[in-house]
This record gives sequence, structure tokens and C-alpha cells, in this order.
Amino acid sequence: MPTLSRRSLTLAVCAAVVAATLAVAAFAPLPVSIVQPGLTANVLGSNAGTQVITISGTPVRATSGQLRMVTIQATSPDTTVHFIDVARAWFNTKEAAMPRDSVYPSGGSVKEIEKANLKEMTDSQEAATTAALSHLGLSPQKVKVDLRLADVGGPSAGLLFTLGIIDKIQGNGHGGDLTGGRNIAGTGTIDGKGNVGAVGGVPLKELAARKDGATVFLVPRAECSDATAQLPGGLRLIPVETLDGALAALSALDAGKKTPTC
Repeated sequence: MPTLSRRSLTLAVCAAVVAATLAVAAFAPLPVSIVQPGLTANVLGSNAGTQVITISGTPVRATSGQLRMVTIQATSPDTTVHFIDVARAWFNTKEAAMPRDSVYPSGGSVKEIEKANLKEMTDSQEAATTAALSHLGLSPQKVKVDLRLADVGGPSAGLLFTLGIIDKIQGNGHGGDLTGGRNIAGTGTIDGKGNVGAVGGVPLKELAARKDGATVFLVPRAECSDATAQLPGGLRLIPVETLDGALAALSALDAGKKTPTC
């Protein structure tokens, strides 16, 4: 009966170790979430039967067009994700694997994470209100803004909330709408000074926006690379860095002038 050489035996052992390691890796839980396109909502209208933006203390105008905030839908923070799930998402253009910490606040129980996510949304709404009223020169002591969006957490709707408040109160400043009657979607955080910040999952948000009829997508300039990687047909990208820049871009779009590009 033939015997294995030392080299053959070593290779066989190494192969067995590698196979065992890959088997363990395939079933080991990974610190990632699987995400896909989520809901979108027109902040100028209602969502789940509730008006998204309600303003008191100043006249409010009727609007046309849409300002559509977009979301991603992620596996629950306590869902176990394996290598096979990541591999499946890799080959699916409507899914992606993202580090869990980039989707959810890190640490704590599911309830604590949900609470932190809702706080991020509340802080974002307050920043959006501050940025909008500051731009309009209105006092937050006199003008009250109530923002309601059920089952959505995180800060990424900040820019769209801000634009929605401005459109409802002032429009484009010349009797028209910021949207020019278009279905405009977008994403981006905002602070009280009007600076627009990056968010995650932009390609999936673009899919959600296009599916719900958007033809223009406002994206934080810092995420142009991600935004152009798998841009759906019929969706025009406009990168922004500030509220003023977003308003200027929408004005140029309405006038048929050149707008910023990625």
C-alpha cells in the first residue's frame, strides 16, 4: 500500500485546516447588517395618514411637486448574519452588507438601540427646524413646526425636512415651488447652520427613490462616488454641501440652468 510523503502529508493537513476554518467562518456570526431599499415619503404631504410637516404661527402655502425622503430597510440589530448572507447580498443589486455600527448606534440592547435611533431622528428634526427658520429669518418662539414620520429613525432625512419647511412657508421666494412641480428625492443630515452631512446606503436609497417616481436626487457631495456607482436610469444627481447650495441648485434646475454634478 503506497505511503504519503512528508510533503503530501503536510499539504493534506493544511488543506484540512483551511477547510475547517472556512466551514467555521461560513457559519460564524458577522457584525454586519443586510440592507435593502426602504420606504420613501413625501415630506410635503402625509405619511400613514398623518401630515409630515405641520406649521403654525405663520402663513403656509399650498405646494405642488414632491420632496421625497428615502430610507433603507435593515435586518434587526439582533439578527444573526453569516458569510452566506453577505455573499448573497454581494450578487444582489437590491441588497448590500453594511457594518452594523454604520446602520445602528453601537452597543446596548435592541430597545436601547431603537431609543438611540429615535433620538437621532428627533435631534435631526430640531436641527432641520432651526436651519429652516434661520434661513427664513423667523423666530422659533413665534413659529412652531411639528414633524412626524412614523417608523423611521436616524438623522438622514434632515435636509429634506429643512427644504420641506421652507417650501411650505416661502416656496422659491418668487411665488413658485422649490420643486418646480417635480418629484425630487434626497438624503443627507443637516445641522442648525445648514451644513449637509453624509449618510449611508445611498445606492439603495436611489433605487427606492426611482421606484417611487423621483427624477432628481439630492446627495451629500462627500458621497458622490457611491451615488454614481449604480445610478438608476432616469435619476439626475445633484450633489450638495449646504442648505444654501441645495436651494441654489433647485433654483437653477427650475430655471433650466446648469446644476452641480458629481
